[in-house]
Amino acid sequence: MKLLRDTWLIFAHEIRLIRRYPGVLLFSLGQPLAYLFFFAPFLRVALRPDGVTSYAAAYRLYIPGLYVAMGLFGGLASGYGLLSALRAGIIDRCRVTPVSRAALLIGRGLLHVVMVITQAAVITVAALPFGLTVRPDGLIFSYFILATMVLFSATISYDIALMLRSEQGLGTAIGTVAQPVSLLAGVLIPLALAPLWIRDVALANPFAWGANGMRALFAGKLASNVVWESALIMVVLTVAIVAWSTRLVDREA
Repeated sequence: MKLLRDTWLIFAHEIRLIRRYPGVLLFSLGQPLAYLFFFAPFLRVALRPDGVTSYAAAYRLYIPGLYVAMGLFGGLASGYGLLSALRAGIIDRCRVTPVSRAALLIGRGLLHVVMVITQAAVITVAALPFGLTVRPDGLIFSYFILATMVLFSATISYDIALMLRSEQGLGTAIGTVAQPVSLLAGVLIPLALAPLWIRDVALANPFAWGANGMRALFAGKLASNVVWESALIMVVLTVAIVAWSTRLVDREA
């Protein structure tokens, strides 16, 4: 119960801060909407040999990949906020209180979860006029998988920020990690079109499992094994990285 209470306190504090700058959420929608409107239409023609004959089918493949990109890049960018809090002494002041160390990470990470889920909802609504159809239960489960992705990548970003203590170093690390991970997750084009060796390498990428799971959900295959496997992989990895990062906060902060 203490962890839940402390997490809520940290999360509520972060929400109050972000409400002072509502434009942040609006600007963050720019890139996903641009990809939605200007890239997705190409897929209907590009994937026609694989049975994609309508915009609805193209968007069912593309929107989950866009979710993964938003979860990956949105979560990895959260480290900048932690660096700012470290320099302002906020983390040090929190560490001398009884607040849970895990709550310091989870509460801050949940802010980014809410922001990315909000973006995902806007993207989904924007794609409906283009023929996108998805079952409500599949969409909700997709948001759950997306939430674990954001928290997972945000915690990794916090770890990098704690170890490097530099915005420049964090930016370089994010660019080095995010690009190959996103490509190996099939965020733009499904990995089913990739060579066999790339698909084999992608098996070690949890974001690829998440993309496959969400694409199955958008196709209405809620009982598919890949859905439950992707959810289990993301939950286990998120719990593990939060537990490890909690110790890192005590050592490095």
